[in-house]
Amino acid sequence: MLGTFDQTIHTSRKADTAAVYARLAEEIMGIQATPGTNMAATFGHLADGYDAMYYGYLWSEVYCMDMFYTRFKNNVMDTSAGRHYREKILKPGGTKDAIDMLREFLGRDPDETAFLTSKGLTVD
Repeated sequence: MLGTFDQTIHTSRKADTAAVYARLAEEIMGIQATPGTNMAATFGHLADGYDAMYYGYLWSEVYCMDMFYTRFKNNVMDTSAGRHYREKILKPGGTKDAIDMLREFLGRDPDETAFLTSKGLTVD
């Protein structure tokens, strides 16, 4: 919802942010915005240059769930999985690109299936 809101107001020459938020809240979340309020006025990330980066956190969760479901879901105390994590993620640290470390840890390209499953969504 916030991503759509952000993109909507930043791709319009003019925007009534309270009206845009109210419309999207109803369309996307099925709830009404509180009348007489303007949520965007309190959401500083939309105007301080951090707006698009804010949504990068979601990708962190996608990767986190992929790693968890792939290596740790059946046994979070698995020492072999822990050593593999230490070897492929912690040991290289900043010497490799994060996506390359992730691929080495997973043994494949990452995907969003585990993330969607963790949110109770079915994957077709």
